[in-house]
Amino acid sequence: MKIAFTASAAAVAQTARAALIGRYGDVPVQEAEVIVALGGDGFMLHTLHETQELDAAVYGMNRGTIGFLMNAYGEGDLVERLSAAERAEINPLEMRATHSDGSVSTALAINEVSLLRAGPQAAKLQITVDGRLRMQELVCDGALVATPAGSTAYNYSAHGPILPIGADVLALTAMSAFRPRRWRGALLPSSARVQFDVLEPEKRPVMADADGKSHRDVTRVEIRSEPSVSHAILFDPGHGLEERLISEQFT
Repeated sequence: MKIAFTASAAAVAQTARAALIGRYGDVPVQEAEVIVALGGDGFMLHTLHETQELDAAVYGMNRGTIGFLMNAYGEGDLVERLSAAERAEINPLEMRATHSDGSVSTALAINEVSLLRAGPQAAKLQITVDGRLRMQELVCDGALVATPAGSTAYNYSAHGPILPIGADVLALTAMSAFRPRRWRGALLPSSARVQFDVLEPEKRPVMADADGKSHRDVTRVEIRSEPSVSHAILFDPGHGLEERLISEQFT
């Protein structure tokens, strides 16, 4: 099996990479059948984005903190674990952001796209879904659209719902909604096109964030699922994304 090992900059991850290469060898990621990512969830997302054009699936081993997208670390039986691993295919969100200077930026997000206030005052957002105005004014610290795979991340911390991995839905969740008071958000079909328009952007600046990559001074953000892009993640049997999402609701 041709394995490429990647690791975050953390010393524990770099040490693990050296040990695994010493045992199993290493090939360039472009030649790999499987990419083993060593680190935490942030590094796993980075690896998925960096390798999305390749055919190789990514198997993460936790050398970070939470490790929701990762498997337990171990050196002795890696080839057997990779051979038996369960495969999950996930599609990212595509974000198209228009900035106050008229420029446009795009990004893909595996977990979520979030809009966050970038100043001392609450953001004012207008929400349109599939071309139909759904909320004239949402006053809040921010709002996000999350995939099922990302529903246990920022979305869950913001009291959004955990979505089953096979569900064809997206979570639209508000953070600290002031008006409408305590509005929690909505569940939308995965085919939905969500548009946020920033009201009073000069007085109430807003930034958009796609999997940790920030885009400042946005005036409009359009979000949709991108089915043409697929990320393959490997998990040990019995510890796949579906099981993790269910278990998270009982902890």
